[in-house]
Amino acid sequence: MDWEFGNYRLNRAKRLLIGPEGPAELSARSFDILDVLLGKPDEVVSKDDLFGAVWPGLVVEENTLQVHISVLRKALPPEMIMTVHGRGYKYVGPKPFVAAADSQEKRRPSIAVLPFDNMSGDPGQDYFSDGITEDIIIELSHFRQLFVTARNSSFQYRDKAVDVRRVARDLGVQYVVEGSARKAGNRVRVTAQLIDGATGNHLWAERYDRDLHDVLTVQSDLAHAIATRVSGRADRHERARAVTLNPTNLRAYDCYLRGVHYWLRLTREDNEKARHELEAAIRLDPTMAEAYAELGQCHMVDYYAWWVKDRATALIAALNLAKRAVELDERSSRCRWTLGLAHLFRGDYDLARLHLETGIELNPNDTRLRAIHGVYLVAVGRVGEAIQQYETAAQLDPRDQYWIPWLRGSALFVARRYAEAIDSFKQMVDPINEVRGWLAASLAHAGRPQEAAAMLDEFLRVAEREMVGFPGQRLKDWESYWQDTTKFQHRADLEHLLDGLHKAGLPH
Repeated sequence: MDWEFGNYRLNRAKRLLIGPEGPAELSARSFDILDVLLGKPDEVVSKDDLFGAVWPGLVVEENTLQVHISVLRKALPPEMIMTVHGRGYKYVGPKPFVAAADSQEKRRPSIAVLPFDNMSGDPGQDYFSDGITEDIIIELSHFRQLFVTARNSSFQYRDKAVDVRRVARDLGVQYVVEGSARKAGNRVRVTAQLIDGATGNHLWAERYDRDLHDVLTVQSDLAHAIATRVSGRADRHERARAVTLNPTNLRAYDCYLRGVHYWLRLTREDNEKARHELEAAIRLDPTMAEAYAELGQCHMVDYYAWWVKDRATALIAALNLAKRAVELDERSSRCRWTLGLAHLFRGDYDLARLHLETGIELNPNDTRLRAIHGVYLVAVGRVGEAIQQYETAAQLDPRDQYWIPWLRGSALFVARRYAEAIDSFKQMVDPINEVRGWLAASLAHAGRPQEAAAMLDEFLRVAEREMVGFPGQRLKDWESYWQDTTKFQHRADLEHLLDGLHKAGLPH
């Protein structure tokens, strides 16, 4: 069996300590000492017991033990191993547990939300801070990629001064959310922060100021916003950690995280890397629903970006993977929106709507789901509703610089709000090439022909380099591409986009 504790794993079969930066070099004796300490968390292990377990039948100087303890403190956060003078040593890091070799459940980010402090100076306002805490716990539980400690466990720390690292260790979680609420007159201020339970480092913090017209509405809105940001931060932190690991020692969930990391870059080369990692995740754990969903998304990108020759086969593969994902976890919003998008690309509008709306019911905080639902709404001509979806998504995740600006920009273009569309597209960092086409058409319709022509030239250059089967240099050659990308149900919407590209300089 392996020990897992915080962001570390002690692989007993391979005798490796694996941490955020990959395997750490440990001698056989140092490894054995750590193994003994992890087996007795929060207990003082005497020096005699360590000598007997690690050097059985040998006479060893005490200085030798101290040298190995020093090595461990360099390989781990030093505070994880405590010296109890005159007695021995004690492991006091994140609570260790036995990690099954193929278990994805224990690898998922785990979070505890501590009761928010009532900073109003009025005990009668405790209901508000407690309500915020409970709502955040409920909202976080919608994210199937997270494990959230139940209310009863978190509320045992109410009105107590706590050491966050000790709380994380006691509850066996990787992250802790804490915050405060202050209500005065018709204003409320809520602060929240996400903390790494192993190190005590702050990963994210934010303050929210709201008018207090309806207590319950404000409470719910704040919980939505905080839960979305906490989930996103934890997800990014986990992906960043996984990318630093040695690929030969990765397990299913780490492969999944790496796959998502590469997929989000949305380049042809990174999409291939993502497929490799996600296929590895499925081989290691054939029950990991979201790995099937993300792999399906890789095939969908190949389809709509024209990165493969056989696009029809790529779309069928995406649909089948998405169906399998929903079979494995029908309550995952991520799996639902993947299946909904696959149906949309196949022109099955009713099935797309069914799965996307089901996904929103399951997790109204999933900003990527709301973005994809907006794609569907634009496709069927409900552009005003789509823009509302993007506004909601932007409120939940105001720092998103990819999905929301991209898809909101396309909706604003269809709504003939060209200046706003241009501003939205230009908020993006490293956009997929499709965006350059939208931006060229927007600039042309906005009466900025020189900028439009330059953007169109860039779009065509990148397309010729990236696409398998470059369509050509004439407008009629691109009609199939843009219809496959947007799936407009009404021909007039497609003609509007093609007209913009023609005005930008693409000849008939």
